[in-house]
Amino acid sequence: MTTALITHEDCLDHVTPPGHPERVARLEALLPALEGRDLLRIKAPLAAEDDILRVHPPAHLAALRRAAPEDGRVALDPDTWMSPGSLTAAFRAAGGAVRAVDMVMAGEATNAFVACRPPGHHAEYETAMGFCLFGTLAVAAKHALDHHGLSRVAVVDFDVHHGNGTQNLLEDDARVLFCSTHQMPLFPGTGDPRDTGPHNTVVNVAMAAGDGSEAFRAAIEDKVLPRVRDFAPELLLVSAGFDAHAADPLAGMELTEADFAWVTERLCEVAAHHCDGRLVSNLEGGYDLDALAASAATHVDALIAAGG
Repeated sequence: MTTALITHEDCLDHVTPPGHPERVARLEALLPALEGRDLLRIKAPLAAEDDILRVHPPAHLAALRRAAPEDGRVALDPDTWMSPGSLTAAFRAAGGAVRAVDMVMAGEATNAFVACRPPGHHAEYETAMGFCLFGTLAVAAKHALDHHGLSRVAVVDFDVHHGNGTQNLLEDDARVLFCSTHQMPLFPGTGDPRDTGPHNTVVNVAMAAGDGSEAFRAAIEDKVLPRVRDFAPELLLVSAGFDAHAADPLAGMELTEADFAWVTERLCEVAAHHCDGRLVSNLEGGYDLDALAASAATHVDALIAAGG
């Protein structure tokens, strides 16, 4: 078995304004860092509209199509922008996550890393926000449940920002466990640990700026992994944001590449025990280019080691 890397050059056509942290250069830094590895390289397909409409209403898709510019750029909010290629890139990101689910469910790969952009974990039911247009991993989760007939899917989000969109899109479905570690206070201001969702299937773990490796690893070991094990998922999805790195300009969690390797190894162990190794990881944040490339490389190395 092997690890799949799913990406597409269309994701380079989502162009944000100069100085924007979520920029084309992120993929241009990340993908070369993965060269030379034993990966099954797959082009991300476009998501079907039905995939998007599992989590977003038709009005959301229609609004994005109306907003998409023919040239230049348009701001949906102060952080979230569209260029002529943005909607196609978002469809590729969602389609890549769906393809990754299909691959691990069919046994074509043990696990997969979807290296696409824009990211997805902030997009809510009818709101694009936080650099995100579609709830990419929520789309993948619903596809796994509805298309593959799974009963339990777990999502673990270790991006430094709370995955408000993923929670918003999935918390009403008792078949999904959502766990997020995130810095507070920080954008988007959600993720209070008292918020456990309508079915008690939400685990929010708030971290403080400067907490660092020891606190992060304790949070994963003590608060996230026990809930995932108890839930016994048939598929594990990961929102892999690398913006908790000490070098990242948007937060202050002070993690290192070793922490991302460690959490990936721990999640792969859970996936091996409960899911026959089936794990799909989706790129979210990470805005220092060197730290992003190095962290993603250690993440993928851990996936390869688990899938070998």
